[in-house]
Amino acid sequence: MNIILQHIELIERIDGLIRREATGTPSKLSNRLGISKTTLYRVIKTMKELNAPILYDASLQSFVYEE
Repeated sequence: MNIILQHIELIERIDGLIRREATGTPSKLSNRLGISKTTLYRVIKTMKELNAPILYDASLQSFVYEE
């Protein structure tokens, strides 16, 4: 599969989990997605650069969208 399409699919998966407040911790999320934590943080950074208001909520242990 094209690397760009893989990246878009990964962003879509992360977005869906964030919307459900069901990402879990960064370690659990990276394991769930089969990627490294470094890659996860790069994707989150890309999403933020695209104006996604992503925060990590320690009490929920999930990434969330800032309201």
